[in-house]
Amino acid sequence: MAELNLVEAVNRALAWEMQHDPAVVLLGEDIGVNGGVFRATVGLQQRFGAARVIDTALAETAIAGAAIGMAAMGLKPVAEIQFSGFIYPTLDHVINHASRLRHRTRGRLTCPMVLRSPCGAGIHAPEHHSESPEALFAHVPGLRVVMPSSPSRAYGLLLAALRDPDPVIFLEPTRLYRLFKQEIADDGAALPLDVCFTLRAGSDVTLVSWGAMLQETQAAADALAAEGISAEVIDVATLKPLDMATILDSVARTGRCVIVHEAARSGGLGAEIAANLAERGIYSLQAPLQRVTGYDIVVPLARLEYQYLPSVERIVAAVRKSLEAG
Repeated sequence: MAELNLVEAVNRALAWEMQHDPAVVLLGEDIGVNGGVFRATVGLQQRFGAARVIDTALAETAIAGAAIGMAAMGLKPVAEIQFSGFIYPTLDHVINHASRLRHRTRGRLTCPMVLRSPCGAGIHAPEHHSESPEALFAHVPGLRVVMPSSPSRAYGLLLAALRDPDPVIFLEPTRLYRLFKQEIADDGAALPLDVCFTLRAGSDVTLVSWGAMLQETQAAADALAAEGISAEVIDVATLKPLDMATILDSVARTGRCVIVHEAARSGGLGAEIAANLAERGIYSLQAPLQRVTGYDIVVPLARLEYQYLPSVERIVAAVRKSLEAG
């Protein structure tokens, strides 16, 4: 097995599926000759040709529209948006066409496309490069929204997304691209969509997170363990549809829950999870729910970036508050 970082895992998953399914095509800005701004597609145009790894104009609206047309006609396009801050021009096509194609045609057509984009803060990028827009897409019926938290999950979840008959928004945490490596068997084995992954068992509190924030969340669980506090850590992974059964089962055992995400607080996915717990798991809760999130501001530039991101200290403080309340 090879040791791969997250961006290499994405590359391997794309290569595997392109080799085994001739309908898979890639399109995006600078993804061919240059291999993408983060090198997620490096070497793929040389291997599979310019007809399957297509350099497009700097026009996100056109990229999304072309991908939907390709998908409707039997191809399986993977459209890359260079940064999540540039993803907003795609919303018209994604919301009005990609998400509705199966419904609009009564199942005659589907839209098996994947829209990939790096997302999130933590790399000292300029403005428009650090957003976490998962809640925008999760609100749209007909879309799947996936965010991996490690190289192995990026590999397996991207393969599953590529094989899905409906549109998938695949958000890749930029901060994790080269942060660490894992051994991955490049065998084409997909991971299941629509399920949470329990990364660590615990009995005192449930920590729920996704994407890059699993780094701080797991570090907080380590810090809590040193104090004798047992935290269960859940990686949501597929944000839409949401696997609430796993979260509800965990909270039924721990009695407490802290939800962590780096996107802005208002209208974030944490609120959706909290609402579900209030509706379906209120009798399991021994203390009020806690959310540790980004702030309701534009993500700051480099100097203040880590003041915006939820920290280990903030997560630990939320757990302590929950324990004191029960």
